[in-house]
Amino acid sequence: MAIELKGTTRTSPAEVLEKAQAAGIKVVDFRFVDLPGTWQHFSVPLSGLDEDAFTEGVGFDGSSIRGFQAINESDMLLIPDPDTATVDPILQIPTLFLICNVVDPVTRQSYSRDPRYIGQKAEAYLAASGIADVSYWGPEAEFYIFNSIRFDQNAFSGYYFVDSEEGIWNSGKDTGANLANRPRFKEGYFPVPPVDKLQDLRSEIMLKMIEAGIEVEVHHHEVGTAGQAEIDLRFNTLTRMGDAVLLYKYIVRNVCQQHGYVATFMPKPLFGDNGSGMHTHQSLWKDGTNLFFDEKGYALLSDEARWYIGGLLKHAPALLAFCAPTTNSYRRLVPGYEAPINLVYSQRNRSACVRIPVYSTSPRSKRVEFRSPDPTANPYLAFAAMLMAGLDGIRNRIEPPEPIDKDLYELEGEEKARIQSVPGSLAEVLRALEADHEFLLQGDVFTPDVIQTWIEYKWTREVEPVALRPHPWEFYLYHDA
Repeated sequence: MAIELKGTTRTSPAEVLEKAQAAGIKVVDFRFVDLPGTWQHFSVPLSGLDEDAFTEGVGFDGSSIRGFQAINESDMLLIPDPDTATVDPILQIPTLFLICNVVDPVTRQSYSRDPRYIGQKAEAYLAASGIADVSYWGPEAEFYIFNSIRFDQNAFSGYYFVDSEEGIWNSGKDTGANLANRPRFKEGYFPVPPVDKLQDLRSEIMLKMIEAGIEVEVHHHEVGTAGQAEIDLRFNTLTRMGDAVLLYKYIVRNVCQQHGYVATFMPKPLFGDNGSGMHTHQSLWKDGTNLFFDEKGYALLSDEARWYIGGLLKHAPALLAFCAPTTNSYRRLVPGYEAPINLVYSQRNRSACVRIPVYSTSPRSKRVEFRSPDPTANPYLAFAAMLMAGLDGIRNRIEPPEPIDKDLYELEGEEKARIQSVPGSLAEVLRALEADHEFLLQGDVFTPDVIQTWIEYKWTREVEPVALRPHPWEFYLYHDA
């Protein structure tokens, strides 16, 4: 049964126009997300925005967007969400942006492959389930800030070079006066300046986020040398947090660009140092009460929370097709480097796929943290998929394996053999999604065409092209075979 979306808009189109006039806006930017998870946009002068645009929509070519329409059915509409009206904190020309949903101009129905619409349907499905009325999401998206990224691939060569003034490999570089003070491999957490050379840059990014309406909790240097960073956002509802993650990445990239740096959210840009994840905190609430708290449960978890974890772990191989959706994701999800590859849950233990933070005993703070996702994920699809897996766990009372509080990398023998791991490649998780996606189809949250298009896109655009190309290390191993 399809779930009906109910209007929750708090801002009227007239108020958006008033806000734009008061802020001296000259340009209006319409933004939406493609299937893989990248913001797209086009702009009109302020005079091109009227109240009718919020109901009639504005047209664009859907055949030119990744994962969207065929060329013979290319015309699509964007419907701006007035609640998202934001003065852009980056652009020099005063610009107001609006995040939009995608609609078919013939049927006037929401577009099934619009990721934001999928996130909204997941929220509506949760409310209709009676289990809870709201879910809260707190992703921790990590990234690297480099001074340079160069790469190329052709018939006779393939390479990448990254560099950072903070990279420990520059300690011996002859630069006249080499001022040293760089974090060693795996020692970037938390030295003060001058070892942390990016404090002011991260602070500027944080202030731009706050200017754009994002609530920021903390920023800091992460474990990796060469500028690994993390900026954590205060929790929000599913679709709103999806909006915030895309705005977060936009601001990070642009502030870095303005200062002569390049930011990347690749999960594993460096060999031998920590990868970048997007540990995702999540909880369910009903009538203002956190359903995940029980003072008598393990790590203060309720039965509902435990079953929710059971759903995450049972469906983890399929979930990772959306939550760790690139070939590079599986350079990170390997043993070591605190990689969350073990299909168990635990309080405090960072090598488990699901961790239960124990910083606070407050009922309001109780949540589960799914640690396998990374920031290449489309946030709407990843959050919606995790929610659907958790709800499947609650509905079917899926029991996870017993929690393990030991160091999972120190286990031996039979104890170690019982621990299952996440798949090791994008190809494997796509096959898992193909075999296990019924839980995603409930309530028409995900639809068969979304699943099919996602698998086909990832297989033909990413898995196969990477598999066809020689790897530099293969020359080291095999050139003299």
